[in-house]
Amino acid sequence: MSEFKPKDSISPACASPSSAGRTDGLLELFDMDEIMNCMHCGFCLPTCPTFVQTGLETYSPRGRIALMKGVATGQLAVDAEFEHHMNACLGCRACETACPAGVPYGGLLETAREVVQETKKAQEKPSAVRNLIFNRVFPYPQRVKRLGNVLWAAQALGLQSFADRTGLIRILPRELAEMQKAVGTVASPRERRTRLPRMQAEGETKFTVGLFTGCIMDVMFFETNQATARLLTKAGCDVVFVPQQGCCGAMHAHSGEMSGAKELAKRNIEAFERSGVDFVVNNAGGCGAALKEYGHWFKGDPDWEERARRFAARNRDANEMLAELPPLSFSKPLPAKVTYQDSCHLAHGQGVRNQPRELLRRIPGLELVEMRQPDSCCGSAGTYNLTQFDMSMQILDGKMEQVRETQARLIVTSNPGCLLQMKQGILRAGLAGQMEAVHIMDLLDRAL
Repeated sequence: MSEFKPKDSISPACASPSSAGRTDGLLELFDMDEIMNCMHCGFCLPTCPTFVQTGLETYSPRGRIALMKGVATGQLAVDAEFEHHMNACLGCRACETACPAGVPYGGLLETAREVVQETKKAQEKPSAVRNLIFNRVFPYPQRVKRLGNVLWAAQALGLQSFADRTGLIRILPRELAEMQKAVGTVASPRERRTRLPRMQAEGETKFTVGLFTGCIMDVMFFETNQATARLLTKAGCDVVFVPQQGCCGAMHAHSGEMSGAKELAKRNIEAFERSGVDFVVNNAGGCGAALKEYGHWFKGDPDWEERARRFAARNRDANEMLAELPPLSFSKPLPAKVTYQDSCHLAHGQGVRNQPRELLRRIPGLELVEMRQPDSCCGSAGTYNLTQFDMSMQILDGKMEQVRETQARLIVTSNPGCLLQMKQGILRAGLAGQMEAVHIMDLLDRAL
């Protein structure tokens, strides 16, 4: 494996603004009050995965905030160096948990990336790949489903395993070639097409909830969505699969495509308003953090801010929802040692930590063993394991050392990206057959 080599200094080109990094009309996007709230105390440093790996100030939250301040005040340019340091961040938000001043680093990072992308768009057209991802695929749920159909067909015809056996898989970029090994069996188009639009509660209906199915989640982890719905019905909820919902917008927001993120958010707000459900429930930590931040996204928008805040207030992670409902009766013992890997955006972004653990402890026979740093990032971070592969794998390998120490047979997590990353970690650590990574909703469903 090639080792990640950080850029350890700011180049002279970043010392002052230039025509190559103009920010006309963009600097007001920065919230200077929040930037100035950073006291540079250093509490964030030991919690930041990239700083721990490199030991460099520019790879720390306070270092990146200093760069943002330089750009916001016009002392630094929005150039390739600034872009590199913003993109080298995982966006895990562990620094927010550690920060005594409550600096909303995640929001500042999204703003910085938006400034980068808007500056680049003023200079050149987006790449074909970026245009395809953010403008041609993810805004359209049916197109995402068609891609899922293609993947299912490749698996059903044995093309994926054939490419692995023959070495043809090596024609893919290294990061994609490694990741595909962790991808599980995709649900067939027929399975997805025949899903009922509503599932009735068992016994008295306590709430009617809309399941946020996500985009990739409902293709690659369709059965996890179904398991979540079954758990909710057993806990007394009618579950509605709300039509016209789509991607949450998190990937757009994290990549500086804030205008696209807001358009996706508007679609979801309208869809769930029409549904009349009591709560919106999701089972993906990254999606959930975005859904709960819609009010922040539309801050100051007279037409959408209040609607977005009402929508955000109705959102619950599935762990939250199940923990608030009468306890489920788990009838099937699962005698296994389990360790729980916190999803960063669930733990740091939403503050949901105890509920998943409470649910796991209710399963008879299960032994929960905590790893040393369960809420440290696994290196997945959305598309980070594709765009920053070497750093991602270094972080993952360190995480797997912690997992190995627990001697657990199951690694449980609450986010699809983390789940794929932990599956990849098992393969890299040579633990295939000895250890399994599983979404918590699937494990709870097994215990029923």
